[in-house]
Amino acid sequence: MNASAAARKTAVVTGAGSGIGRSVALTLAAAGWSVALAGRRAETLAETAELAGPDASVLVVRTDVTSPDEVAALFTAVRDRFGRLDLLFNNAGTFGPGGVAVEDLAYEAWRHVVDTNLNGAFLCAQAAFRQMKEQVPQGGRIINNGSISAHVPRPNSVAYTATKHAMTGLTKSLSLDGRPYRIAVGQIDIGNAATDMTSAMTSGVRQANGSLSVEPVMDAADVARTVLHMAELPLEANVQFATVMATTMPYIGRG
Repeated sequence: MNASAAARKTAVVTGAGSGIGRSVALTLAAAGWSVALAGRRAETLAETAELAGPDASVLVVRTDVTSPDEVAALFTAVRDRFGRLDLLFNNAGTFGPGGVAVEDLAYEAWRHVVDTNLNGAFLCAQAAFRQMKEQVPQGGRIINNGSISAHVPRPNSVAYTATKHAMTGLTKSLSLDGRPYRIAVGQIDIGNAATDMTSAMTSGVRQANGSLSVEPVMDAADVARTVLHMAELPLEANVQFATVMATTMPYIGRG
């Protein structure tokens, strides 16, 4: 049952036009949250808004998270529309060119992944942190989308893996710095959720021993339910790190 407009909490979801971001945005909206849908493609954000239904409280803001100006405009729009910010799901990201050996990876490709996955996450977290610190009542929650790759790499994934390891450092630093302001920061590390990014899992992906193997996947809705649980905890409680993965994927024992 949707909450009344006055009782709604407000979330920003980046990368909300597809995959995990879309699933999380729809789950939050169905639970009565007001949700700002951010992403690079206005048409896919509009599709997410339509899927949320006519009773949902959603705001579409086309945003390139690598642009400080566009990130600032996103959070200004959220403040102007909803008055406060209770949650940032820092989800926007890219894998980059798959299967490229480190010695062949173009600097431009490396930079694109770092700009999106790490710099974009920082810019959004910084803007959310500022707003949560200044608003009354003070506080809020940031959930960063890590990855199984925040723990162990896949072959030929140096840019993606480096940024996801860096995400863990970002999460820990923000969590520490947020303590005086009732800003709780956690991270969800996701393995093999069924999205366009993981479509290759069903046909075979490179393993550490060089072989190709089909890997199991899980529904992105399983991730979204976990994010909702993390989001709806009181600010006195925090899931610092959660790992949600297809049960039999090669993570434990990978390599």
